[in-house]
Amino acid sequence: MQAALPHVVIVGGGFGGLWATRALAGAPVRITLIDRHNHHLFQPLLYQVATAGLSAPDIAAPLRHILRKQQNVEVRLAEVASIVPQDKRVVFADGSALAFDVLLLATGATHAYFGHDEWAAHAPGLKTLDDALQLRRHLLLAFERAEAESDPQKRAAWLSFAIVGGGPTGVELAGTLAEIARHTLKNEFRHIDPSQARVRLVEAGPRVLASFPEALSEQARRQLVKLGVEVATGTPVSHIDDDGYRLGDTFVPAKTVVWAAGVAASPLARSLGVPLDRAGRVAVQPDLSVPGHPDIFVAGDLASLSTDGRPVPGVAPAAKQMGGHVAKVLRARLAGRPSPGAFRYRDFGNLATIGRMAAVVDFGRLKFSGLLAWWFWLTAHVFFLIGFRNRLVVLLNWFWAYWSYQRGARIILGKDEDQAGSTRQA
Repeated sequence: MQAALPHVVIVGGGFGGLWATRALAGAPVRITLIDRHNHHLFQPLLYQVATAGLSAPDIAAPLRHILRKQQNVEVRLAEVASIVPQDKRVVFADGSALAFDVLLLATGATHAYFGHDEWAAHAPGLKTLDDALQLRRHLLLAFERAEAESDPQKRAAWLSFAIVGGGPTGVELAGTLAEIARHTLKNEFRHIDPSQARVRLVEAGPRVLASFPEALSEQARRQLVKLGVEVATGTPVSHIDDDGYRLGDTFVPAKTVVWAAGVAASPLARSLGVPLDRAGRVAVQPDLSVPGHPDIFVAGDLASLSTDGRPVPGVAPAAKQMGGHVAKVLRARLAGRPSPGAFRYRDFGNLATIGRMAAVVDFGRLKFSGLLAWWFWLTAHVFFLIGFRNRLVVLLNWFWAYWSYQRGARIILGKDEDQAGSTRQA
């Protein structure tokens, strides 16, 4: 009986894929949710894992646990290599395949180095828990290397940190890193003064947080400077290697460069054989289906679409809304009802935190910054976390960090950086 139901395959357990799956609870379909990771990740707080404020389980939850009560879902841990639209098959990395009646691609985005992929080895990005854990290790080791270094120039390079990209991720990383150097690590070293660490935020455009109104952008810049961050705008990075980066005509020695400047859509979109935009995203139909393939949908960062004359941004609320809309379209088809029509993005506003008691909030006509914005940012992020346990643990961690300036996830694990192989830790 179950096998006779339409088979909906959803690739990606992020916001778009998970919200679509949950919205189809009780629908007369059998769903296979595929992801190469076994967990759903709350990406907006990923930088907090990288900066030792939270542990990995605090912002992630197993997909099987989240969906344990939804009987029409099967979770499959696998990596999808390609899609064969004409045969309605999903091909896995091991060569096996899975047939579908309806497909939803919600595989998100990856790092984009604007034609300089060789920079990836020297300037890691932040998209997954693996990225966050490796970055956390590197950041903490930088202070340890500086403590052990007797050469003043080499020590200064270890204490030089650059974040490339002035969007929300870059701003949040820079502000938090400055707070760690000036408060968290205070009095813990004998040969270095962590507060002398140089934290620089580099943005090629004229201002940070370009998606925010100019007044809030300027307020964010001032708050960053107050925290001790150097903000460099208007000049792109032209070179990155193990020793540092080049900004304009000046080479800056730095042992830590973090990439937060650009994203590219998942390469899986190329196998669909349809036109893609410059970022590799699928130009979807108004109902989020793929042109020429009414049974294949795309949601989240992989979809290129404009509503009300404005591009839909690659943010979590948009992905959630897209996933929910695809579920509405499928439910209407199954019931023989008219389609709900074109997807329309409801913009509830932008939030970004800069550091302790500093944030900016843009709700259209309502714009504010500072302490009130910071409390609003905290409340919103706790509310949108998956699961009561995660909400409670994150709230307790933030409460302790607020009063003590301490960060509970500062344990360094794994192999030395100069040993072969990638670092993995729990």
